[in-house]
Amino acid sequence: MHTQRRLQQLGAALFMAGMLTGFISGSVANPRGGLSAHLQGVMNGTFLLAVGSTWPHVRLSSASDRAALWLLAYGTWINWIATLLAAILNTGVFSPVTAPHPTAAKWQDQAVGALFVSVGVTMVAGVGLVIRGLLAARPAAK
Repeated sequence: MHTQRRLQQLGAALFMAGMLTGFISGSVANPRGGLSAHLQGVMNGTFLLAVGSTWPHVRLSSASDRAALWLLAYGTWINWIATLLAAILNTGVFSPVTAPHPTAAKWQDQAVGALFVSVGVTMVAGVGLVIRGLLAARPAAK
């Protein structure tokens, strides 16, 4: 129950962060990237709320349960943060569509790129755990 509640809390907070990002999206160095950050926050918040709502059907060991929570929390929040940083700094890494004319320093591009790579790895691992937990057999009824 703790994981379910925590996922829902994190999801609601990230959804709010995404909505608030919408207010500033037009005033960052890359407004298209700002819109992307707004959408990342809203979509990832909704994702956490959805996963939290299905959590009673996920069967994982306590260690895997904790790992899934932290992987999903990290992946969703850092995705929003990295996308927002990319918009503020106008990086071009992984975003040729939203940043056709990047102006960020090379180290800023690399830092944001590293965040995006870490998001990919953690989200695949976290969602993999959720799928494993959803496919796990239910304990026999008593």
